[in-house]
Amino acid sequence: MIYFFVIYSFGSSSQLLYCRSCDILIVMKFESIIQLKDVEFSYPAQVEAAAPAKALDGISLDIERGSFVAIVGSNGSGKSTLAKHFNALLLPGGGEVIVCGMKTSDPECTWEIRRRCGMVFQNPDNQLVSSVVEDDVAFGPENIGVEPLRIRELVDESLKAVGMYEHRKKGPHLLSGGQKQRVAIAGVLAMQPECIVFDEPTAMLDPAGRRDILKIIEALHEEGKTVILITHFMEEAALAERVIVLEGGRVAFDEAPDKLFSRAAELEKYKLGLPFAASMAQKLRALGLKVPEGTITQEGLADFICR
Repeated sequence: MIYFFVIYSFGSSSQLLYCRSCDILIVMKFESIIQLKDVEFSYPAQVEAAAPAKALDGISLDIERGSFVAIVGSNGSGKSTLAKHFNALLLPGGGEVIVCGMKTSDPECTWEIRRRCGMVFQNPDNQLVSSVVEDDVAFGPENIGVEPLRIRELVDESLKAVGMYEHRKKGPHLLSGGQKQRVAIAGVLAMQPECIVFDEPTAMLDPAGRRDILKIIEALHEEGKTVILITHFMEEAALAERVIVLEGGRVAFDEAPDKLFSRAAELEKYKLGLPFAASMAQKLRALGLKVPEGTITQEGLADFICR
């Protein structure tokens, strides 16, 4: 078996890999599915003659195909505004956004961008459009002209993927909040997107509902989907491969979660805490226990304690 080790990352576009058994270095390049170049966006001023409120201030990012990226920040940092640029719900006032090789500023590409980059919002009630679960999931494919037999297949596959197939004949009003959110995710999956943006999908759910949605998000990533998770729960951000911290419409940090959560003092300046496991690991180290650096998930901490 051949093992490769990452020894250096060149931003988010490539990595230098070392093969110990072959004694060779390889530069691995990644294909970007979303690119932002000096993106700016301002909301209209609330008071006449006042300057527009700048929500995004010169953001440049590359999101690699198949990656799992979390975006965090305090209220008003620009998280949701940024998320809406990923599938052309908002258009930049400056700079450009490119999704799957298409510019969001090109009106001829809008619907194809939204098909390829689906979005799941915070409140599931705002995303459901039909009185029957399976009809709701079929709504998207029907509107882009998918053949009826294929729609049936997509609906069934999508509902099974989120564990809601047995509820396909029910009305959404009979479902719990977590179940509604799963139906909303199924509706996006039925469009066969390459990327899914989750804008605080667990904010209105109880702990059990949150766990169910996170399991689905992790499963989608394992299947190869590009996942972008906007969240204010640090435990959720710890599950990602990369965490982007926004502050005042700018990128404050952009790195792997284990590196980010070693910066407790710096994160506190941005009103951000640590995941419970990372915080507990710090306290245990202060007591003399040799908890490995990079222990940021409850599973990792539990493994250490059990050993």
